[in-house]
Amino acid sequence: MSQPSPEPQQIPVVVLAGFLGSGKTTLLNHLLHHSGGSRVGAIVNDFGAIEIDAMAVAGALGDSTVSLGNGCLCCAVDASELDEYLERLAEPSLGIDVIVIEASGLAEPQELVRMVLASGHAGIVYGGLVEVVDAAEFDDTRSRHPEIDRHLALADLVVVNKTDRAADADRVLGLVRSLVDRAAVVPATYGRIDPEFLFDCRPSEERIGQLSFDDLHEQDAHEHDGDEPGGHDHTGHLHTAYDSLSFVSREPLDPRRLMEFLDSRPEGLYRIKGYVDFGPYDVRNRYAVHAVGRFLRFYPEPWPAGAERLTQVVLIGSGIDAPALDKELDACRSDAPHADEHGMWGVLRYVRDPEEDRAEPA
Repeated sequence: MSQPSPEPQQIPVVVLAGFLGSGKTTLLNHLLHHSGGSRVGAIVNDFGAIEIDAMAVAGALGDSTVSLGNGCLCCAVDASELDEYLERLAEPSLGIDVIVIEASGLAEPQELVRMVLASGHAGIVYGGLVEVVDAAEFDDTRSRHPEIDRHLALADLVVVNKTDRAADADRVLGLVRSLVDRAAVVPATYGRIDPEFLFDCRPSEERIGQLSFDDLHEQDAHEHDGDEPGGHDHTGHLHTAYDSLSFVSREPLDPRRLMEFLDSRPEGLYRIKGYVDFGPYDVRNRYAVHAVGRFLRFYPEPWPAGAERLTQVVLIGSGIDAPALDKELDACRSDAPHADEHGMWGVLRYVRDPEEDRAEPA
């Protein structure tokens, strides 16, 4: 069987949703300002798509217009053209690292997610549904748009924005957490979340999907610029909003135990990226793993010549118990010299058939 293209050639496609006024465009602009050199492609409010050179257009996004140095894109399209835009932005020559779909304020996020999952393009992978809510207006929004409860239940990451304007932000955060299904919930002001929730801000030579190990090891020295006049926001670095864990093992992992771990992953664990060595279960291949929210996929690929056979996995979430997760992963190690012939069945359920690009969240 021919192997699918491994990470990181596949570009994550993030759906950014939320009702009118929740702060989606502000959040997108923040991601662009803090892209760290990564190239972002955007499909904005169902009106059009463009390759975005982050610093050139940040702040210039309107509901239907992206202004560029060489002109202006303003073309109304319908959602049926989404796949065409994804194909355009995934063109390797563009060097896009992540695609963000900013849905219109009244869009149905479930349909956009379904369209991304159903895309036949081998160069993209689902990167999660991010739902933005306005903390100050949350109660009123729920009364006017009761469907928000369903949207929150589908989300992989919920950004509770404008917490500085809410008189009872803690109550709103608690309410949102009661409405989500294992999603990470992150408070924010001015749409400021760490973009490393979504993509690798400083690509290294060897990237672990969207986040490099170098980034994790160097995070403490990384300074994020604030959005307020006057420069740096040192009082609350953005990366304090999430927890991360780097797991490395020189022993292979047992596929059954790993699947038990993945099937029971806790609330708030938003992303899992890396490579897994299953030892005697597949001596020729390592398995790139990509999980976002409930979505899970494995990509078998030949071991690089001369590469040390390691499992290297990064976990990112909000409010996760990193030491407990590390202990659970440690229990997945196996020194068994032989493979159980059925042991890989659970993993292979999440290996995409290159002839069939239909997938559902895990």
